[in-house]
Amino acid sequence: METKANYVAVGAFVLLCVIGLVVSILWLAGVQYSQEYAYYQTFFKGPVTGLGKGTVTRYNGIEVGRITDLAFDPNVPDRVIVTLQVQPGLNIREDSLASIESQGLTGGTYVEISGGSAKAPLLVAKPGQKYPVIATKQSTLQQLEQSAPELVSRLNVTASRANDVLNDTNRKAVAHILASLDETTATIARRSAEMDAIIRNANTATANMSEASKNLKPVLADADATMKKYGKLSDDADAFVNGDGLAQLSDLIGDLRRLVANLNKFSEELNRNPTTILFGDKRKGYDPNAK
Repeated sequence: METKANYVAVGAFVLLCVIGLVVSILWLAGVQYSQEYAYYQTFFKGPVTGLGKGTVTRYNGIEVGRITDLAFDPNVPDRVIVTLQVQPGLNIREDSLASIESQGLTGGTYVEISGGSAKAPLLVAKPGQKYPVIATKQSTLQQLEQSAPELVSRLNVTASRANDVLNDTNRKAVAHILASLDETTATIARRSAEMDAIIRNANTATANMSEASKNLKPVLADADATMKKYGKLSDDADAFVNGDGLAQLSDLIGDLRRLVANLNKFSEELNRNPTTILFGDKRKGYDPNAK
């Protein structure tokens, strides 16, 4: 009995040790697992064709993780909740955006996260959120899909206008224009010698004009000197008018007027009695003392 009891005790001890070891390993693995990855969620509206568990997640074009889960949003039927498992320490910002991208037209689909701006705060989980939620944007392919109908409509309008331009009437007009151009080209070819002569004459005229301009330079220099002389004369006249010269000229004119008046008076006297002017007055006047 004692031997059996010892075996039971040893077995129980070994079992407890094994269980403790397993629990320790699981606990250490969970701590390490939680430290090796960070989790984020994003919401894509519409179909997410090509995405699945294990799909690559990239940050600024560099692979940083995988998709761990996809689920329908119970509150918004056309929205899909995507859970991302990425490397820790990426410093994803609040203005970072997630989009569904494709490696070329035939390549695989992946989730692309943009880096955001350095001034934006780090993205953290808000109240009621299990993980931080990254905002989304339309991918390039989705934008093309949305703009495709408008593009097709514009192409149809362009094709219709092209058909209008290329109708029978316009084609005849274009053919007539081409024929006229061909005739004009032929005429120019026939008159190429005359055109060469015209070009040579133009070159000669240009050379003559250049020579004339050289000859004109001395004339322009003389004209400039003449203008300088006129300018000096104008300055002298201005100084004469504004200075004492004008006053002296006025006095001279007054003296000339008085001289002319005296000359006129002398001429009159000479006409009336020239002998008196020349020999003096010899007539005796009345003398009251004479006897």
